[in-house]
Order: sequence, then C-alpha cells, then structure tokens
Amino acid sequence: MVADPAQSSTEALTGLARARLDDVPVLAEQLMAAIFTDNPEWTDYSPVPREDLWEGCKNYLRRILEILCGEVSGPDGDDVAAAIGRRRAEQGVPLEVMLRTFRLGGRIVWEALVEQAHRDGADPDAMLHLATAMWRVIDGLSSTLSTYYRSTELEKLRRDDQRRHALVEDLLSGRAREAAFAHRAAKELDLPVGGRYLVVVAESAADGGSGLRGQHDALHALHLRSVWHMRADTVVGLVALEQREPKMALDALRPLARARVAVSPPVNGLVEVGLAHQLALTTLNTMRPGKAGLVTLEERFPEALLVQSPDLAQRLLESQLGPLLELPPKERDMLLDTLSAWLDENCSTANAALRLHCHRNTVLNRLHRITSLIGHPINGRDAYVALSLALSALRLRREVLD
Repeated sequence: MVADPAQSSTEALTGLARARLDDVPVLAEQLMAAIFTDNPEWTDYSPVPREDLWEGCKNYLRRILEILCGEVSGPDGDDVAAAIGRRRAEQGVPLEVMLRTFRLGGRIVWEALVEQAHRDGADPDAMLHLATAMWRVIDGLSSTLSTYYRSTELEKLRRDDQRRHALVEDLLSGRAREAAFAHRAAKELDLPVGGRYLVVVAESAADGGSGLRGQHDALHALHLRSVWHMRADTVVGLVALEQREPKMALDALRPLARARVAVSPPVNGLVEVGLAHQLALTTLNTMRPGKAGLVTLEERFPEALLVQSPDLAQRLLESQLGPLLELPPKERDMLLDTLSAWLDENCSTANAALRLHCHRNTVLNRLHRITSLIGHPINGRDAYVALSLALSALRLRREVLD
C-alpha cells in the first residue's frame, strides 16, 4: 500500500518538533540574545525583569513546538500567547515590539527545525509542509497575542481613567488637605501641589458635548497645565496658573464656551481646589439657563451672594421692592427701569434722564414715587447697596422663570 504523502509529512513534522522540545532552554537563550541585538527597544523597558523576559521566551518557544508536534491544540486563543500579551501590556511594552519578538522566536525555532531535519535526512516535501505549518502557528500565536494585548490595554486605560476620575473627585471634595494625598494626586495628574489654580465648571452643551471644546489644547499651547473631568452634567477643569495671570487662561477659554461656563477666582494650591469648585458652581448658578458664555465670580459677586442664600434674597426683594412689584406691569416696569438707571449712573438724576430719554424732573418725580411706595429713603450708601442687591435678585428670579 502506498503511504499518504500528507500523513508522512505530518509525522515528519511531529518528529522534528518533538526532537527539539528538550532544547527549549537553549533556544530561549538564543532568543534573549537576538532580542537585545535585533530588537534593541527592549532595553527601554526596565519594568520587565530579565528573568521574567526569559520565562516568557521559554514558554513561547515551547508552545510553538508543542503545537507543531500535536501535544496541544492551537494556535488561536492559545493561553500562553494570551498570558504573554496580557502581561506585556500591563508592563507597557509596545505591541509592535512584542510582535517583532514573536517573529524572532519563530525564526529561531525554524532554524532549529531545519538543523534537525538535516540531521535526520528529512524529505524535502516534508520541509515544505513544515514551513507552511510553522508560520501558520506563528501567525496564529501573534494574532492571539495582539487580541489579548489590546484587550488588556483597553482595560488598563479604563482603570487609569477610573483612578484619575477618583483622584479629581477627591480633590473636589477637599481631600487635598491631606499632604500625602495632595502629593500623590499631583504626581499622577501631572500637576503642581502649590501655585495658583483656577477651577472651571462648564455646563454640558445642548448637543451632548461639553460647554468647552479644545480647552486642554488651547491652554497647553500657552504652556498651562490642566486636567478636565467629566461629571453627570458638567465638565470640571483644574487649571494650574503657577506664575501666570488668570487673564491668560480666561482669554483662551472664553471663545470656546458653547454653554454656561463659570470660573472661580484664583486659589492657592491643590488644597483649595475644593473651595474653588464650590465658588465656580455658585457662579454657574447665577447665569441665565440656556445662555452660552463664560463668567467669573468677580463679575457676579452680588448675584453669587444672593444665590447662596435664596431665602434671604427673597426677603431682601420683598423689603426693598415689594410695593413696586404689586403695581400694574406698565407702571412697575417704568419705575424699576428708572431706579436701575439712576443707580447705574451713580445716583445722578441728570445722567439717568439722558439714559432714559426723558426730562430730569420726570426722573425726580418717579424717584419720589418710588420713595413713597417703599416707605424709606433711597439715598445713602446702605440704601444704594440694598436696592442694587434687590434689583439683582429680581433679575435672577426673572431669568430663572424665563
């Protein structure tokens, strides 16, 4: 009976591979030497100890031979290639470096098998079959390596994002008062512990994106370090000013605002980032819903004070402007506009008249009417402050209702 050529080639391949299994430690040393000669990037990866690298080389080469001689199935989904892919991804070795290493290992095994074939006087047809099978195994193991490497890399990125998210959340909660935590957070986020900071709170835009776009790149171009953090309905930015003026950051961020954006005053170091976040949130709540733009606390101090104490703001409004608000809308709005213009013009009746396009006596008559309605004088510092705050409270209430 004539022997089946394919079966004969398979048997020859199995015999050659099995004959070299005992030589795996020697082949691993050859691969180690080749790695540092033909793949010098390995010298950059100190997180991989030499014994760890040698163990990986040995396991990989043994697995090639085990598959070729039929001791294990494979190579798709092979557990050895998967383990190497996961471990090297955790260690930060680039995938292309690992793929080159697998090819080097394949070359060393191929040369060992060719040497064995010459010793055994193998049939040339068997060598052709061996070459095809050999590189099919290398390709399959490389594919498995890539799959598990990328999966681990994604998981690592998710873990890194989660850790960064937790760090920023802890900073916003004020945990930076613990010196050890502040230094750890600064190191992992690449931020300074000290120096001045701004905290930015951007409302999520109507299109589902953040209220700011390209903010990190815009600040980086100015050599300003920043970290941006997604929350449920806002994006929070920590901007390290260090020796620079706040205006530099504000000028870069203001054109990028696509929703409501509020910025805290400068604070000192990571230890005050939690306070700055609360101030920025308060400032954000002074802005009209749906109106895009960037404001700072300095621009909204009266409104921020009122937002912080809504009950007190309501009582202030009632005590200062209550009788005016009960008037018919036409008269009410006329008197409120007059009072606002008069206060804006530093209590100058003449300037208020120019602004309102009416006679000075008309302004005086309206101011007398306001005084008689509210029951107390409108002149003097205390009255000026109280009435100005009351008008701000009224504007805030109307913006919320609108």
